[in-house]
Amino acid sequence: MGLRSIKLPDVGEGVAEAELVEWHVKIGDAVQEDQVLAAVMTDKATVEIPAPFAGKVVSLGGEVGSVLAVGAELLRLETPGQDNEAEPPPVPRARVEAPRLEMPEPDVEEGRDEPEPAPAAPLIRLGPPRPPGERPVASPAVRRRAREAGIDLRQVRGSGPAGRIGHADLDVFLRSDGAGHALRGRVQNTAVEPVKVIGLRKRIAQRMAESKRRAAHFTYVEEVDVTALEELRATLNNEAGRNRPRLTLLPFLILALVRAVAEFPQMNALYDDEAEIVHRHGGLHAGIATQTASGLMVPVLRHAEARDLWDCAAEIRRLAEAARSGRATREELTGSTITVTSLGALGGIVTTPVLNRPEVAIVGVNRQVVRPIWQAGQFVPRTMMNLSSSFDHRVVDGYDAARFVQRLKTLLEAPATIFIEA
Repeated sequence: MGLRSIKLPDVGEGVAEAELVEWHVKIGDAVQEDQVLAAVMTDKATVEIPAPFAGKVVSLGGEVGSVLAVGAELLRLETPGQDNEAEPPPVPRARVEAPRLEMPEPDVEEGRDEPEPAPAAPLIRLGPPRPPGERPVASPAVRRRAREAGIDLRQVRGSGPAGRIGHADLDVFLRSDGAGHALRGRVQNTAVEPVKVIGLRKRIAQRMAESKRRAAHFTYVEEVDVTALEELRATLNNEAGRNRPRLTLLPFLILALVRAVAEFPQMNALYDDEAEIVHRHGGLHAGIATQTASGLMVPVLRHAEARDLWDCAAEIRRLAEAARSGRATREELTGSTITVTSLGALGGIVTTPVLNRPEVAIVGVNRQVVRPIWQAGQFVPRTMMNLSSSFDHRVVDGYDAARFVQRLKTLLEAPATIFIEA
């Protein structure tokens, strides 16, 4: 028998490292050729690594959350035949970027009393507070626990020798109302669950923090009357055949963006702040913020200016399904020039979207609400919605941002104008 090493392959052009987000095998498992061994992530694209040959897993190259360089040992298999190397190199030390969570020290002080085990605490009626000046008797561990819970030990009756207070007495006090009356079922929950930030969630955290650190965000909110747009959308959906996708607000908004950025090209741009160059794009590549089970992903609808309403709707639906099922490719998750984000019915009144850096603009859709609006001397019901849009103030002035959103408002309130050629 011999040992053979499986290296992390090149998982994408220009990629030097990848984060290990999931193991599909463990030490001792027998694997077959082409069986998936692990999943790694780079630039929000998850790649599965298959086994090039069969064998038995004898070691793993890192923990979930580790960052491995391309060419580093992923794992080692025991296989029939000779080793694939005379002296296997040591496994590279993985660079773990997620913060380490330290476990608390045991609740014992050296040379002092150890904490008593906590038996099931009886439900008893607690005694009155101790007389003034009387010092409660308790171990250092019990005193520490009481201090952390904000409990005055003078208010706790001890059941041990000489009135010594133990952990069971604290449990009884925590289940009481503080005046000595025991209450059933009301116990403080002091559980703390450590959750390691890995995979897509870690990428989101890094990108959002970098965006807030480097871009000068400001948000502009405008109210839009979408009554006519919603009537048009309902009519088109009722008349559409089964072969056409159901229309939502987003394809209308994206086509309105196509018209608006033609007049405000500085919004459809990427800012290279290191080179101090703004790259204005002629084509509109709309990032569609999509919530998935793993976190927020932004698949890209490319060249919206070359699509009609139905094509936009179909592509939005396809991209969202690919992102939620984990099938979106690296190309489908990169290259946006402006982002649209919407929480649908959960959209709230106002949001402050974070820029998808290096983009300089993001348009947020808030919840629609039917409200009475004063028109022509009377109140009439209208469907109203806010647009909450954020911009990079380093390259976008507030005046231009306001004019841009006002142009979107005009197009959405008179949706027929969206489809009139300039």
